[in-house]
Amino acid sequence: MNKTLNPKSYILNSSYNNGYIAITSAIIISFLLMTIVFTLSSASFFSRSNTLDANQKETSLGLAEACADTALLKLAQNSSYSGNENVNIGADTCSILALESPSGQKIIKTLANYKGYGTNLKITLNHPAMTIISWEELPNF
Repeated sequence: MNKTLNPKSYILNSSYNNGYIAITSAIIISFLLMTIVFTLSSASFFSRSNTLDANQKETSLGLAEACADTALLKLAQNSSYSGNENVNIGADTCSILALESPSGQKIIKTLANYKGYGTNLKITLNHPAMTIISWEELPNF
């Protein structure tokens, strides 16, 4: 008995379709896993970048506060201190701008720039008593 195979019988035979389903499933699962890995790795990369930005901003703030403390000390030692100087702190520098003196107060403005991250501080105090009224960071002067 001579049997000829019908090409349609291969398509209908489930043993031949199992291989296609397995390959298709493997491709879909691989794609999903690659998407998850890419998302997680990019999230950790941006998280590292945000942490670095925060550290550099914190260093800039520390420099500006160091200048403010220096200005407060010099003003306490000499009531005619006028500011307008740069202060070296290690390898970095911050600036004390010229002090302003509105009616019984002194306004100290300091600025620091660390690797592109800037901080501008404005400290208002009662001059003879040396009591701080406000200490604030401003976007610019």
